[in-house]
Amino acid sequence: MHSVRLLVAAVVAAAVLAPVAASAERMWLGFHDDPVLRFDANRQAEMDLAHGANNASILRTLVTWADVAPTRPANAADPFDPAYRLDDLDELVRNAQARDMEVLLTLWGTPPWANGGKGRNVLPTNLADFQNFSRALAARYSGRYAGYPFVRFYGIWNESNLGLFLSPQFNAKGQIVSAAAYAKLAAAGYAGIKAGSPRALVAIGETSSNGRDRKKAGVSDAVSPGKFAELVAKANRKLKFDAWAQHPYPVPVNLKPTQKVRWPNVALSSLPRFEKALDGWFQRRNIPIWITEYGHETRPGEPKGVTEAQQAQYIPQAIALVRKDPRVTMFVWFVLRDSQGSPWQSGLYRRDGSAKPGQARFAAAAAALRATNGKVTVKGGTKDPALTVYVRSFCANNAPGTPVGITSKTTRGAAVVAVSQPSVALAPDCTVSYRVTGLTVARKQTYTVKASLNTANGDAVTRTITIVGV
Repeated sequence: MHSVRLLVAAVVAAAVLAPVAASAERMWLGFHDDPVLRFDANRQAEMDLAHGANNASILRTLVTWADVAPTRPANAADPFDPAYRLDDLDELVRNAQARDMEVLLTLWGTPPWANGGKGRNVLPTNLADFQNFSRALAARYSGRYAGYPFVRFYGIWNESNLGLFLSPQFNAKGQIVSAAAYAKLAAAGYAGIKAGSPRALVAIGETSSNGRDRKKAGVSDAVSPGKFAELVAKANRKLKFDAWAQHPYPVPVNLKPTQKVRWPNVALSSLPRFEKALDGWFQRRNIPIWITEYGHETRPGEPKGVTEAQQAQYIPQAIALVRKDPRVTMFVWFVLRDSQGSPWQSGLYRRDGSAKPGQARFAAAAAALRATNGKVTVKGGTKDPALTVYVRSFCANNAPGTPVGITSKTTRGAAVVAVSQPSVALAPDCTVSYRVTGLTVARKQTYTVKASLNTANGDAVTRTITIVGV
C-alpha cells in the first residue's frame, strides 16, 4: 500500500458532488418518518428495514427549534450549550450513519422566548437567534466532534409558503409578505449553517405544492410555490443556497404523478418550468432541486386516497419522472410505515408491518439509483481522473484522517484498463478521494470502476462508479 495522502482541497471540493449531481441516474432516495424512525420503540429495526429492504440512502427529519431549545441558551452558537435537548437527534444521526445513510435536517419552529410567545410558525424577533441556533446545530454535526456524525444536508424551514408553518403569509391589505420575511430567515440560516459546517449543503424553500396567492376566509393562508420563490428572489436576488427543496404532492391526494396543475403551483410534471423560472429569478444556472417530501396516501387509512395497487403503479412512475430530470438529486418518500403517530397513510408498509405492493417497486428503484454508486462525467483526455467515494458507515468506527485502503479496478467493456491500490485519508464528511491512476479518459467512452474499500478496523464496502468521457 502507498503512504496515506490527501488530495488538494480544491479537487476534493470539486469532486464531492459529482457522483450525484452529474446525472439523474443517481440520487439520494430515502424516507421521512419521524414517528417510526426517530421515536418508535422499534426504531432500530425500522431503520434496518429502511436501509436493508428498501435501499434507502438518506433520511430526512424535522428539527423543531422550539423543542430543542425550550429555554434561551446562554451561548446559542455553542453546539453543546446545556439548554439544547438533542439526545434523540444524536441517536438518529448515529443510527443512520451506522447503516450507511445520509441525513437531511430541516430546521423550523420558533421557541416562545424568541418571538414573544407568538407560536412556532412566527419568525423570531431577532434573526440572529436563528442564525446562532443554525450554527450550533451544524457545528455539532460538522464531523469535528467524536461521537457526533457529520450531517451533509440541511433545509431551512418546512413548507414556508403555508400559514401553518410560516405566518403571516399576507398583510392586512392582502399583499404577500411571507416571501420577503423568508428571504431574511434563509439568509440567516444559511450563514449559520455554513459557519458551523462549511461542507454542509443547504436547501431553501421546502415549499408545498400549491397555494392560492390570496386570502380566503375560513381557509389556512397559502402562497403558490412559484409565486413564493419569485418573491423570495425579488427580495434578495443574491440569496445564497445550494438547492431549492420542493414537496410536489398530488392535490387532491387521489391524483396521478403526471397530474397537470395550474401555474404557479408546482407538481412533478411542472418541475422543468419551475427550474427554468428559478434560474431566471435568481439569475443563476442549473439550480439543483431536492424533493424532500412526496407520497401517495392509500385507502382505507386515507378514505380519499388511492388503492394500494394504484400506489404500486404510481411509485415507479413518479421516480421515472424525476429520473429524467438531471436537476433532481434527492427524492424523499413520506412515510416508511403507516402509524398512529403519523397523519399520512402513504407508507410502504401497513400499520401491522406487512408490506404494501408498492414496497418492492420502491426498493427496486432505489437500488438502481443508489447515490453511493456514483456516475461522473470527465473531459476527454483527462489523465488519472479524481473520484470521491461516499463511505458514510466508516465514520461510525473511525476518526477523520484514518487510513482507508482501496483496491480499484477500472474496465471498459470486458477489458481491464487500470488497476490501482492507494491508501487515502477518511475525510470529516465521510468520503475518500483518490485518483484512478493509469487511466486516460477518452471522449464518448464509458468506464466502470469497482472500488473495494477497507480500514484496519475491519470495515469494508464496495462501490461501483461509472465514468463517462465527454
